Amino acid sequence: MQTPLHITIRDLARSEALETRIRDTAAKLERVHPRLMSVNVTIEQQNRHQHQGRQFAVRVGARVPGRVIAVDRAHDEDVYVALRDAFEATQRQLEEAWRIERGEVKTRAA
Repeated sequence: MQTPLHITIRDLARSEALETRIRDTAAKLERVHPRLMSVNVTIEQQNRHQHQGRQFAVRVGARVPGRVIAVDRAHDEDVYVALRDAFEATQRQLEEAWRIERGEVKTRAA
């Protein structure tokens, strides 16, 4: 991956498997938008003081020329599901930004 990737994990034990999944999924974003400048991923466990279940929040921020894409996703129990949902939403927004940049989206007349 040529794009700078910054991973932040809060209130959760660092896992090599989790970081590998983040790196692999972030590398796929470069294929969606070739002018991707940076990707920031933040994962945190929420409500640590509750006795039942765990909630995870995933934030993905991506920078492309002229635009910043930010996605927040939360999920109960499974950090990998929250991660998948956040990256899918980021991918959709990057695809739309790339279509706009190439001029494939019609604009309204002023």
